[in-house]
Amino acid sequence: MVSRKHKKAAMYKKLQLLRSITNSHAHNKSSIILDASNYIEDLKRKIDEMNHQDNIAAAPNVQASSPLQLKVEAHQTGFLIEVFTERSCCGLLVFLLEAFEELGLDVRQARVSCSEGFHLEAIGAKLDNQGADHGHEIDAQVVKAAVLEAIQSWSEASEQK
Repeated sequence: MVSRKHKKAAMYKKLQLLRSITNSHAHNKSSIILDASNYIEDLKRKIDEMNHQDNIAAAPNVQASSPLQLKVEAHQTGFLIEVFTERSCCGLLVFLLEAFEELGLDVRQARVSCSEGFHLEAIGAKLDNQGADHGHEIDAQVVKAAVLEAIQSWSEASEQK
């Protein structure tokens, strides 16, 4: 009987701590946990944004020639990938599509504009057996790194011309 009360008190304490850490105003257990889950997702998004800024700083050749904006978001069905630069980037699309293919991403929908700079919005979905082919699970960071590598390769190839 005492141990059951201690467990319940310990659980209550932990929920209240979780509630305070996540700034939740919920009162029942499931709402507190849901708020904590949303809080964690928000933290992940902020980390992705910070990593994005670090990755842009790590690509000096591309950054020096034109401001680059890259965003990769994981969704249930795959990834939303956005690449934007203010100057025209002849041939960049080919490098990006090759990177998607190497990752095992199937481009389900894409919009590309080269009229005022370069702008790509693509939805890439994981192909079946993708994990088995590459030996690891693809996440937003892997996709972002592959896109940055493709941009860097394109930058180096276009400098040689």
